[in-house]
Amino acid sequence: MVGMSLFRDDGIVLRTQKLGEADRIITLLTRGHGRVRAVARGVRRTKSKFGARLEPFSHVDVQFFARGSELVGRGLPLCTQSETIAPYGGGIVTDYARYTAGTVMLETAERFTDHEGEPAVQQYLLLVGGLRTLARGEHAPHLVLDAFLLRSLAVNGYAPTFTDCAKCGMPGPNRFFSVASGGSVCVDCRVPGSVVPSPQTLVLLGALLTGDWETADACEARYVREGSGLVSAYLHWHLERGLRSLRYVEK
Repeated sequence: MVGMSLFRDDGIVLRTQKLGEADRIITLLTRGHGRVRAVARGVRRTKSKFGARLEPFSHVDVQFFARGSELVGRGLPLCTQSETIAPYGGGIVTDYARYTAGTVMLETAERFTDHEGEPAVQQYLLLVGGLRTLARGEHAPHLVLDAFLLRSLAVNGYAPTFTDCAKCGMPGPNRFFSVASGGSVCVDCRVPGSVVPSPQTLVLLGALLTGDWETADACEARYVREGSGLVSAYLHWHLERGLRSLRYVEK
């Protein structure tokens, strides 16, 4: 192990890829090092308890060996040990709505952390909290997903407004909504492509962004559907290309 350094961190498994006959490349969003890809050897063997801990949605404490003094650098580090902190997958993969929502959350977190090795603590904490809520079934999966997407946008600098005008700051509520402009806009600032959502839809989205679950849970289904459409359009605009997994989410 000459020239190797030991690192330990906790993270969420975002996805896995086959490598060779028995290995996998594990992609994690970690607390201290952001997004990390590492090789886990022998985990595809049927009797590997190590591999069972490194499945998507798992919250794990992981040990890495890496060349040099940095975890992300020359080549992929080795994932040599893992301990389960919380097996969120158990409460997610058995339910289609939770599974598809959770898959979008994992893909979103990966897309918002496109530079490996850069800490993204807020995004990490959002993902842990979102998966915990989803696994427990505390709220409808599509509401949990939309809340996660809105807050992910916010922590990455793309927070939409659902009341005051995004362009001039005119106090709301305002009738129009423009994805390109950053959310609600007044009549003077509206641009081509602006839509006129129901006032109740904007109230719902504001509640999801701020964590007002009492308001969100009581919202009618038609406003929830309209809100999901706005969230999806807003997310696609800022990511510049769509999420593959979002097409499978039931609205």
